[in-house]
Amino acid sequence: MNNEVSYQRERAIEAQSEFIRRVYNWMCIGLATTAVVALFTASSQTMLQIIFGTPMVFFGLIIAELGLVIALSAAINRLQASTAALLFFIYSALNGLTLSAIFLAYTQASIASTFFITAGTFAAMSIYGYSTKRDLTSWGSFLFMGLIGVVIASVVNIFLHSPAVYWLITIAGVIVFVGLTAYDTQKIKEMAHRGFADSEMERKGAVIGALRLYLDFINLFLLLLRIFGNRRS
Repeated sequence: MNNEVSYQRERAIEAQSEFIRRVYNWMCIGLATTAVVALFTASSQTMLQIIFGTPMVFFGLIIAELGLVIALSAAINRLQASTAALLFFIYSALNGLTLSAIFLAYTQASIASTFFITAGTFAAMSIYGYSTKRDLTSWGSFLFMGLIGVVIASVVNIFLHSPAVYWLITIAGVIVFVGLTAYDTQKIKEMAHRGFADSEMERKGAVIGALRLYLDFINLFLLLLRIFGNRRS
């Protein structure tokens, strides 16, 4: 009896670990796709002219990205796992097209160093979120309100052009996404602990979990780039 219980427990732990690995694998695939597309776009004058020389194309890409995130988040239960994965891949590629702008604004050395700073910060907070015994549920509403505040302040500062507000938004944004990294990691761990009805639901759960962590990483990277990035002269 004890051997059977021990076996079942080991199987549950293995299943949880496999799910967590799948989430991070998808996140890394998304980040790699974004990086490759961004580098390719930044090296092509034709692509840059198409995207940034035509405002309708650029804003069309932004709208398409928002639409994909909303579709994935809201309709994940109605989508097939393969469709969810494809949408995540397409979103990552579209994000690479728009993020190619950072190679025009910042030096490659500062982009690379900021990426490693982001990776280290992300890893530390992800480990904390996974290993802490503290329930981070209470962080959710606080971080969501902080995120809304950052978005509203960013829109307002488009008209104010205040350097002080700009840096306040940047610091607040870093705090929000550092917190969200730990919070989302714990939620993904809880998702794995609860288990899934079938393998299809598990694959979809891995994609939506990867999307959350991907968004945390990208936004944290862009905010830290404001701080550590060296602009081209």
